[in-house]
Amino acid sequence: MEVQTGYLYHIKDEFFDKLKNKGLMINHENGHSRPSYLAIKDKGILWFIPLSTKIDKYKAIIEKKNKRYGTCKTILIKTIADTEEAILIQNAFPTLEKYIENRHTIDGKFVKVSSLVQREIIKDFKYILALKENGLNLFFTDIDFIKKVMMDELK
Repeated sequence: MEVQTGYLYHIKDEFFDKLKNKGLMINHENGHSRPSYLAIKDKGILWFIPLSTKIDKYKAIIEKKNKRYGTCKTILIKTIADTEEAILIQNAFPTLEKYIENRHTIDGKFVKVSSLVQREIIKDFKYILALKENGLNLFFTDIDFIKKVMMDELK
C-alpha cells in the first residue's frame, strides 16, 4: 500500500504491542478501530498523527495552553470529513508501512484531509519537530526511541 500524506489510516495492534509504554495512545476503544491517524511523509519518514472526536476535552486543553503560552501548536481542532476532530500533533509518531492496517474510509471512499487543513497541520508539526531538535520536547511519544526501533527493523 502506498502511504500518502493527507490521508487517514489505521495502525495494526502489532505496532502498539511492540512499543508499549512509549507514550502511544491506545489503538482500540470499545472494540472499534480508533483513532484514525493522519499520514505525513517527511524526509523519507512516515509520521502518523492521531485524531480524536473528544472535542470538549481538547478544547479545554487548548484554552489552558493559550492562556499560559499565548498559543497552542500541539493540538488543532478542525473539520475532517464533516466531523469536528482534534488533531493531536503532540501524540505523533513514526512507523513503517508494514504496520499500517488500512486506509480509513467512509462509505467506501478514502478519507483525505483538505489541502488547507493539511498545510496548517504540517506547519505546526514541523514547528514542534524543530523545537524538539533544539531541546524543547513537546511530544508525548518517545519519538527518538520509536524511530530507532523502526530504523533497526529496516536494516
